[in-house]
Amino acid sequence: LQPILEGKGIFIKKINQYIPPATGFNIFATANTKGKGSDDGRFIGTNILNEAFLERFAVTFEHNYPSSTIESKILTKFFDSVNVTPPENFIKNLVNWADVIRRSFNDDGVDEVISTRRLLHIANAYAIFNNKEKAINLCINRFDSETKEAFLELYSKVDASFTYNKNKQTDTEEVNNDSF
Repeated sequence: LQPILEGKGIFIKKINQYIPPATGFNIFATANTKGKGSDDGRFIGTNILNEAFLERFAVTFEHNYPSSTIESKILTKFFDSVNVTPPENFIKNLVNWADVIRRSFNDDGVDEVISTRRLLHIANAYAIFNNKEKAINLCINRFDSETKEAFLELYSKVDASFTYNKNKQTDTEEVNNDSF
């Protein structure tokens, strides 16, 4: 990629042909660690990228999570696309919940975040199960039990209609073995 990033073409041995870049050709890349790798385990498999390679990217844009307004629009468009009407204030509550968690993460109050992608997973689970509590539970099961419990408790403070019962299991159902 280095010659391409410098605006030069590339020779493809397999077809024995030099391919020059077209006018306006650009390369965009994304990285969670800015090429520095991950020692904290959050981005397993990311490697440290060669400084010479990184230096060939002329500009770097930092991108944070979308604003609450944009994130609300993303969730609204998702629900519209699947023809599901979410419960009143569900989108607003999800976005506020994620925002509080992200601020807590930035202040080292929690070790995990709720991403926009995770909010979309919750919206999708709601579209499938038509149950707010189940959707949230199923989509935060990936976190350790302490984090999950903290996230559920926090959501119950953001959404007055959400009942958080620490002892109630809503994310598993008994399976009738006779049905297999």
